[in-house]
Amino acid sequence: MHDLIPLVLRALQLLFAIILLGMAGWLVSITSGSYLGYNYNSPSPISFMLFTTIWTIFPALTYLVLAPRFLPLSANNKIIHLAMDAITALFWFAGFIALAAWYGDHDYCLGSFCGVVVATCVFGAFEWLLFTATTVLSALDWNRTRGNSSAAKTAPETTVV
Repeated sequence: MHDLIPLVLRALQLLFAIILLGMAGWLVSITSGSYLGYNYNSPSPISFMLFTTIWTIFPALTYLVLAPRFLPLSANNKIIHLAMDAITALFWFAGFIALAAWYGDHDYCLGSFCGVVVATCVFGAFEWLLFTATTVLSALDWNRTRGNSSAAKTAPETTVV
């Protein structure tokens, strides 16, 4: 049961990231292009949400899920897990707040674009909550095991005569 909670959280993180990849990719495709010879790029908050989604799927979740199973202990450090979770949580917090602030600056909205922006903000907030939860779990795990080194466990005991 104790190992099941982080696995469920990681599965939800991946599911939401895949959903967000589709929504953020669509928003970038809608808000960038050219019109009458003028090129325009998507707004920074939308691009940052796409970056955060790609960061979540490839470096973050790939390492956090596969490293404990396939990498040696030296490459599978608990402080790296804590840092990856914390950085990803920070990215999600910055992303959904920036997108919500950008969306709030507009007095008008057209079609399904507004619904997708709001859904992206909401899913981004859920991703932030999920990564905050796994950051807390990683911090508790690191704190629980930080004094236990493999060298200390295997060192032979000496007796003074």
